[in-house]
Amino acid sequence: MRDLVYTGFMSLDGVVDSPGGGPGEEHRSGGWVVKDLEFVPEAWSLKGEELADTTALMFGRRSYEAFAPVWPGSEDHADYKELPKYVVSTTLSDDALVDGWGPTTILRSTEDVAALKEGEGGAIFIHGSAELARRLSDAGLIDQYNLLVFPVLLGAGKSVFGRADRDKQMLTLRESESYSNGILKLVYDVRR
Repeated sequence: MRDLVYTGFMSLDGVVDSPGGGPGEEHRSGGWVVKDLEFVPEAWSLKGEELADTTALMFGRRSYEAFAPVWPGSEDHADYKELPKYVVSTTLSDDALVDGWGPTTILRSTEDVAALKEGEGGAIFIHGSAELARRLSDAGLIDQYNLLVFPVLLGAGKSVFGRADRDKQMLTLRESESYSNGILKLVYDVRR
């Protein structure tokens, strides 16, 4: 069975919307991970550590459409280039997939994601894709959360966590660290 890991930047009030502030990130506070905060290199170490565990990437359609034109040529994302990618979308067509960015498969439903998890292979990491992550979390398919929590309150924006009335879900803290600029690294396993 494969683990599904959500990795992301999050404000203290749970917003994951537009952390980089680039194209397609129209949040009024877009770019909040790089603005008004001292850069402390070790606070970003989680991103490098994840590479050792990442065997595939998963995106929702909007995140795929935002990342696919940029990441294949990005030096910061070179290690992801040849990894298999999965895009969960009911509307994305095969001819919309970007060439030269590793094998990419479109999954059409939450059930397709569940079937993929049942297969052989290592961890699949979800980058961005708040709506997809929320849907997969509500379906009980996410196994781990790798979060960098920033000392900022954004007040509004997309969240990974739904507000639907559902049963409590317990998490186990695997790893945590705090940094001098106020960022917290929190790695949680979902208890089953």
